[in-house]
Amino acid sequence: MIMYPDSFKNEASKRTPWIILEPGRIFIMGRSITENPGDLYRPVLEWVSKYTQGYFEKTIIILGFEYINTSSTKWIYALLKELTKMKELEKNIRITWYYEQGDDDLCELGFILRSLIECPFVIVELNEN
Repeated sequence: MIMYPDSFKNEASKRTPWIILEPGRIFIMGRSITENPGDLYRPVLEWVSKYTQGYFEKTIIILGFEYINTSSTKWIYALLKELTKMKELEKNIRITWYYEQGDDDLCELGFILRSLIECPFVIVELNEN
């Protein structure tokens, strides 16, 4: 029997995003402006590393930030790179990057991240309505 890592959850705060990690779903949304992003993202990266070694089903990755600082961006990139190690990548992973209408910086960041990794990656603008 394959053992998947336990689910991981982090409640959103003024400085940290809402994070849900469970088989089939990786969800990170909100603000990521923590001064020590390693404290937040190191366990997330460890979870993803274990996950990619033992889970081979469809996984939806949803990322959306109101704001993300540079040091958090580096951790998100590391997470995405780790996910690209998953077997049958094209079939099993779909990343959706959400940004708010008019937020050119987060739109551009989505395109930059998409250009750096090799897997299905969709960028979606959210209307304010």
